[in-house]
Amino acid sequence: MSTLAKKRIIIWSIVGIALIAGAICAVLLNLPPSPTTYATSSGTKVIFKTTKDKFMKYEGEGQWKEIFVKGVNLGATVPGHFPGEFPITEEDYLRWFKQIDDMGANVIRVYTVHNPVFYKSLVKYNRDKGDDPLYFIQGIWSPEEALIEQKDAYRSEIVSQFEQGIDKAVKAVYGELDTPVVPGASGGKYTANAAPYLMAWHVGTEWDPEMVDNTNKLHAEVEPYQGSYFRATEKASPFESWLARLLDHTAAAEQKFGWEHPMTFTNWVTTDVLEHPGEPLFEEDLVSVDATHVQPAAWEAGYFAAYHVYPYYPDFFHLDQTLQTIPDGKGGFNTYKAYLKELKAYYKDIPIIVTEYGVPSSLGVSHIGPGGRNQGGHDEKEQGEINVSLTQDIYDEGYAGAILFMWQDEWFKKTWNTMRFEIPVDRRAYWLNVLTNEKLFGLVSMGPGKEDQIVIDGKLDDWDALPEGEAVQFDKPAQGIEQMKVTHDEAYVYVGLRLSEEFDPQHSKIVLGTDTQPGGDQPVKEMPGLTLSDGLEDLVVLGRDEESQVLAAPSYDFHRRLYGEYGYWMLPDQKAEEKSAFQPWKLALSLTMTPPDTRSAHPFKDVTVGTLTRGTSDRQSAEFNSLTSWQYSGKEVELRIPWMLLGFADPSSLQVIDYGKLNKDRTFSTVKTQGITFVPRIIQQETAGGRSTSKAASSNETIDLGTQPKYSWKPWETVNYTEHLKSSYYAMQKIYHSLSDDRP
Repeated sequence: MSTLAKKRIIIWSIVGIALIAGAICAVLLNLPPSPTTYATSSGTKVIFKTTKDKFMKYEGEGQWKEIFVKGVNLGATVPGHFPGEFPITEEDYLRWFKQIDDMGANVIRVYTVHNPVFYKSLVKYNRDKGDDPLYFIQGIWSPEEALIEQKDAYRSEIVSQFEQGIDKAVKAVYGELDTPVVPGASGGKYTANAAPYLMAWHVGTEWDPEMVDNTNKLHAEVEPYQGSYFRATEKASPFESWLARLLDHTAAAEQKFGWEHPMTFTNWVTTDVLEHPGEPLFEEDLVSVDATHVQPAAWEAGYFAAYHVYPYYPDFFHLDQTLQTIPDGKGGFNTYKAYLKELKAYYKDIPIIVTEYGVPSSLGVSHIGPGGRNQGGHDEKEQGEINVSLTQDIYDEGYAGAILFMWQDEWFKKTWNTMRFEIPVDRRAYWLNVLTNEKLFGLVSMGPGKEDQIVIDGKLDDWDALPEGEAVQFDKPAQGIEQMKVTHDEAYVYVGLRLSEEFDPQHSKIVLGTDTQPGGDQPVKEMPGLTLSDGLEDLVVLGRDEESQVLAAPSYDFHRRLYGEYGYWMLPDQKAEEKSAFQPWKLALSLTMTPPDTRSAHPFKDVTVGTLTRGTSDRQSAEFNSLTSWQYSGKEVELRIPWMLLGFADPSSLQVIDYGKLNKDRTFSTVKTQGITFVPRIIQQETAGGRSTSKAASSNETIDLGTQPKYSWKPWETVNYTEHLKSSYYAMQKIYHSLSDDRP
């Protein structure tokens, strides 16, 4: 054999050894270290189990300890994407796992099967965690749309789809799944066995009460389900029996892998086991789904009840006087804690965990809760304070755990009182509407792209650092304004002003008229002495704190058009002044409720959301306020205006709500705008008798809108976003660390 041939053999041998070693390493990296487990009578492995109303963890040597489950729900997406796209990377997961762990949480809950990278990343993260890993609860998504549409859980295609989802989830957790990647679903090759870090199975989603009720009626003759691992009791309804079947299917699928984990199904207040005489809507108290009507038959890991419980929904939290039993120390009642007490009293023999709760840090509000625990209208600090108080309530009432909703902000979400204005619906993920509270529940702020570039603090020096072309400059756009700069990102339109003299809101105010399409109204009262060639859609007013806000033209006002005489007829007739004056920007909180359609009568309620808060968006400042809209300093003024307050239905495609009549289904139509025309003015204020009035800068001034500053931009298909831990994260970190994993 020649020397060259020998060298080739040696080289190929080294390469072969390296490949084999690499393959072995890859396998080892996907295999978690052996955890301390308990062997059941059937030989399966168990780490967690339930005993009476306690959630227990195995400590080894036959010892179990009661734990308090404390965690956070984790979504499946990031800005610019919808959940079915599963864009989260290993880098994202590992960063988040560390932050969640540092927060003091012991579990993450996911709602559905994520891509293989989630399980691989969790195994990788926990490799060096020893006996203190970060666990997860695996959710199994139900065929939600089909259930609501068909209103019959027993339909064969629904059962088949659900059981296939269960099988997929179990195989994914155990690293034994290879499924094609298809749009709208997770997929790929799952090789990481994450079972040692699984805390429990969480089956299904919030149940539609009409579907549950109809299922019970259609299948009233169904015998209680009796499975090998789970069964329905004699008191079980047909729907509860259906749930027992699903849990049994999940247990059978897991049993094949030699493990048992505690099980639960998703439930919420709407289908709870209590009666709510103060709830006005029949549907919110129509039917119960009772976790005690399902029991383990041969599942030593056990079973628990899981509820989503928020302090503001349904309405009985602020209407039902039977819950006004626990003073909140502020002159009102803690109806949330009273509800928790009643629910726990019912579930006295099995553990109960609140697997969703919390409030969002959003400008928009959609429901009212007692004691200010509203669904929205909170800055990040207030969000943290309320979330901490809710957590303490859950702990104090003897619950087995609390899993906060949620980890990251989710741009794709919608809510009832803004969804009609977000058009088209398939572009919600491309911009951040801060009026939609559902988007901003996170402990992690997923902010717009310029959040770190432009800090709202009344100083314009950071504008000069923007890349060329990012901002448009207009010189001397109006008397007293030397310069106006405008830019935008996924959440706001930003305006920076340099004035001729120092701004004093006690004696003057800045008014920015905005025009996006033909039509609108003349700002006769708000900009006296000024006549425009066309009307305006909105006015941005900066002055004293109580008067700084966005006002809607009376003919353009979404709120009036939807709930007034041309929509739902829930608002009183307009007064003469309201027909000409620009109106506060409002959102509905609750609709008119009248018997016999509801149990009791309640008036229409709304809230002003166009108020512009003066402060700073500097996260390093002690004065930081996440809801900051504007600030001034000397001759400089800067502000950021939420897109929807300027009439935008989708800024990413330049769509604005038009002036057309509502469609038959009371929906709006849109028109594509060419941009925003600004009419900036400084208006002097006169004070007489304690009241201030606007003084015309000059009389009978006529302005052609075509000569005014116009800001335009190109549509976008991709987004930039920032990521920051909110102050609410640190508030939760403090309470989670104060609540020991071990129950005393």
